[in-house]
Amino acid sequence: MTSLTVSLARGALTSPFKRAGRPDATLPPARPTRPAAPVAPGPLAAYGRICGFTEPGPLPLTYPHVLAFPLTMRLMTGHAFPLPVLGLVHTWIEITPHRAVAPEEPLELTVYAEKLTPHRRGTEVTMATGARVGGELVWESRSGYLSRHATTDAAPSPHSPPDTVGDLPAVAEWRLPGDLGRRYGAVSGDRNPIHLHPLTARLFGFPRAIAHGMWTVARCLAEAGPGADIRSVRAEFRAPVLLPATVTFAADPAGGAFALRGAKGRVHLVGTVTR
Repeated sequence: MTSLTVSLARGALTSPFKRAGRPDATLPPARPTRPAAPVAPGPLAAYGRICGFTEPGPLPLTYPHVLAFPLTMRLMTGHAFPLPVLGLVHTWIEITPHRAVAPEEPLELTVYAEKLTPHRRGTEVTMATGARVGGELVWESRSGYLSRHATTDAAPSPHSPPDTVGDLPAVAEWRLPGDLGRRYGAVSGDRNPIHLHPLTARLFGFPRAIAHGMWTVARCLAEAGPGADIRSVRAEFRAPVLLPATVTFAADPAGGAFALRGAKGRVHLVGTVTR
């Protein structure tokens, strides 16, 4: 079994014994690290095809997140991690590329759990990832993952981009197939049950399987064009994309704000790009 498969199996076994929202919960100090290694061309090409990155060049800004996913799962499925990993929902991400990274450069990856935050729908954990080349920090990200449970906290997420999506013009329309979650899961390794099948999604309160948040961010960035000059990306996942679906990518013609909208103008994702 691969290390990721072992982590997923461990997460399925340990999740029923973890209770989110404990006031005494603490985060593990471990920082799993993947030794420096170049990117495998085959998986990168498959990722590019499903996310819309068709041009050769530097790594897509979202790809180090995918490479670090096995490390994230190893940490989040460990006994010391306080939240059940099954059913966790990705709520936001911030990406800071310090320079463009070529696929052949050997990336060293490190992941750690930064903090726990009360959320109006449960408890949110911030996970941080760093990518280095020869000791130089070339890319980093922070992500929020929500464990849903009953709570009296009504505080909104502090990571929300400005809510200006209503005025953004439509740029492209995409028809998303019902098996998109399974296809992206095969490429990324993220096989959370909420993405795979309507039956497994219903176990966690979703009527149908939902698209991966990281697929929606990647697809938006691919549509937005070359990212070599991007200094930061911030996105918040507002509402799940129930599969199958037809969605609209909207963006400011001058750059900056972007959004993904669904039927009747429902906002699935809002984000900003700084160049």
